[in-house]
Amino acid sequence: MKSKAVPSFISIVRLWFPVLALVVPLALIVLVTREFGSLSMQRTVIEMLISIVIVVGLYVFVGNSGIISFGHATFTAIAAYASAWQTCCEMLKPITMSGLPPFLRDQSIPLLPSAIISVLLAGAAAFLTGLVIMRLTGLAASISTLAVLFILNVVYSNWDSVTMGSASIVGLPTYVTAWLALGCAVLAIVIAYLYQISALGLAIRATREDEVAAAASGISLYWSRLIAFTLSGFLVGLGGVLQAHHLGTVSINSFFLSFTFLALAMLIVGGMGSLAGAVVGVVVITAMVEVFRRLEAGISIGGEQWALPAGTQELIIAAFMLLILIFRKDGIMAGREIGPPEQAQREKGHISG
Repeated sequence: MKSKAVPSFISIVRLWFPVLALVVPLALIVLVTREFGSLSMQRTVIEMLISIVIVVGLYVFVGNSGIISFGHATFTAIAAYASAWQTCCEMLKPITMSGLPPFLRDQSIPLLPSAIISVLLAGAAAFLTGLVIMRLTGLAASISTLAVLFILNVVYSNWDSVTMGSASIVGLPTYVTAWLALGCAVLAIVIAYLYQISALGLAIRATREDEVAAAASGISLYWSRLIAFTLSGFLVGLGGVLQAHHLGTVSINSFFLSFTFLALAMLIVGGMGSLAGAVVGVVVITAMVEVFRRLEAGISIGGEQWALPAGTQELIIAAFMLLILIFRKDGIMAGREIGPPEQAQREKGHISG
């Protein structure tokens, strides 16, 4: 009995090792920063974990299908605004968002139900959008997602009685802690991993590698991509709820081109062909942004204040992404997951041979 249990435990560890290799370091980062980090560092870690939720959600579709999406900020914004409408201060809503339905305008909904409803709404919006867009392929599908983003931005920017237009909705409860953000990041990683090792994940990656061969094997390009698109909508929606309740404000300008560029940069730098690449890309870009943000704010050297010009971090990230695309086009992780040590040794020996 004991000899059977040990191999079973080992096989479970091997199966979940790619997830554990990502989750354990993230937990250590949270633990260390909570104990020894400044408030600014703790805030940066929370933002990093929220970005992991969003980028992992983006990976579920982009990484598995091979189709670049410029429109996932749409579903992040939908969830963030839906959560704001439900949880914003009851005294402010009749004044600032008078166009809301009475059941939203005159009362607040508890935090957990509002979060679940917001995530479901983002997933539903992704499903309805995907019903049309997933009939397209390649560049046409990518451009269509960008068109969806512009449509939402124009609508929300001018819907003053409901979204406050381009102004910020304030008064949201800020309940996102580092541990809650970590829990949501772990949930997103587990969902993405279960999806990619499932039959659905294998099917959509087959369409990524060869559409004709996949179709000839009986795989539906449309439905496999629609499922991935919808699932990714749920996950980025979760990221939108977390971001709204971390900052305590929501603004439509926060979910537009700069948001889209940064999320895609994180995915591309890490390597959009693997779940590990999505997480590693977020960590690397977050570290770079934080370093150059501090340098832009100014540091004291030899009694003199030195500061980089404003906008340097955007230029550095763009240059770094360009270098990655030139010298390591598959990203830092090159489409690989983090496997057990013995697997790494086998791969190393295979490459050497």
